[in-house]
Amino acid sequence: MAYETKIHQAQTVILKELLFLPQAKFSELVKATKLESDHAKFHIKTLLEKGYIEKDNSFYKLTIKGKEYANKIDTEIGEIERQPKTTVMLVIERENDGVKEYLLQQRKKHPYFGFWGAPTGKIRWGEAITETATRELKEETGLDGEFEHHGVFHERVQDEITGEIIEDKIFHIMFCDNVSGRLIEDHEGSKNAWRSMKDMKNETKTYKSFYQEMNIGIKNIPYTELLHSYSREEF
Repeated sequence: MAYETKIHQAQTVILKELLFLPQAKFSELVKATKLESDHAKFHIKTLLEKGYIEKDNSFYKLTIKGKEYANKIDTEIGEIERQPKTTVMLVIERENDGVKEYLLQQRKKHPYFGFWGAPTGKIRWGEAITETATRELKEETGLDGEFEHHGVFHERVQDEITGEIIEDKIFHIMFCDNVSGRLIEDHEGSKNAWRSMKDMKNETKTYKSFYQEMNIGIKNIPYTELLHSYSREEF
């Protein structure tokens, strides 16, 4: 799994400078940081150690890793842009005595403590979306299954008092109607159960997007985008 570490503002400045140059001299990078030579040298050395830049003779330039990272910089304000989280949402269906049921989770951690919804999971760096779905299904529920991509749901969540966006997520809705294995009912941070949509009508704690999400998975709706508000107690 790949994690990115936060870097010093001076290092962000250096990367931004190199973003628009094929290569640069030490003196050019020092000038861009507006720091003393020794201080700038420290930050350049740190970027070399992290693998964001490399030295070729007397010139410095971005590595592949550095180009990918520097491309996230908002060049107007000089900061790394915050981007939506990309995840999978698993809509898993079965028929039980003529009634369609869905494998749902009750969240046992913050945020959204106690809320019911479809299982979700972050897409790992370099992972295919179908790989994420099968991995998350196994890790979260103990079951195995094959998935089809049934749509994309972009949800933004705002604080109902301030209007501030507190979550921004893009869900790839993955559908499966044939699973095997033994269900793990209690998982770290969640509880799993098969429930009908009729049963869920009586549930007091469901995500505000729950029925839209399930509808996307069941009916194979290509794209949906919604904005929801949550109180601080709910979130």
